[in-house]
Amino acid sequence: MADVLPLVEARLRTALGEPDARAAVTFLGTDRVEVLRFTEEDVVRYATLGMSAHPMNDPTAMVADPVKGPRAELVLSVRRGVADTDKALRPLAVLAASPQVEGVVVAPGGSLDVGEPLWPGAPFTSVLVGEPGGLVEDLELDDPLDPVRFLPLLPMTPNEAAWKRVHGAQALQERWLARGTDLRDPLRRPVALD
Repeated sequence: MADVLPLVEARLRTALGEPDARAAVTFLGTDRVEVLRFTEEDVVRYATLGMSAHPMNDPTAMVADPVKGPRAELVLSVRRGVADTDKALRPLAVLAASPQVEGVVVAPGGSLDVGEPLWPGAPFTSVLVGEPGGLVEDLELDDPLDPVRFLPLLPMTPNEAAWKRVHGAQALQERWLARGTDLRDPLRRPVALD
């Protein structure tokens, strides 16, 4: 079976250009996860590379399937030059390793929490997982492998995360849209939730 990571990196380069930096993190008992940085004029994007090496499996399954199951990588987009967002590399690697470490299946509408600011001074400790297919198209793999989906991450403040748990991901996204929230602003204030 072919290694999917070179194909994933090629898809990221096709969609986002050449990365201008990369960092690797290895957690005890997990495979290495890299985070690639892609810089445009006023936006910097961070994409994980390594999460899709293995399929994500239902944590309640008796045996993990080594072939079938969803595969994904994470993409975070923020405004450039406003905050020290390069410090988000380790938290992003932690989130990408969560399927291996915690046995979670990362999917659109879900929340991921790192328990600390995503970067110094960030008002966000968690992210909402967005729908794939916008920025980076899914990467189809040979049968029987599931495609790799590139999931955008939308930073949430603790209050937004709590509100999302009660009202749902769709309601929070509608609130952001109705209020004109700039989700790429690394220092944005929480959206009004009243």
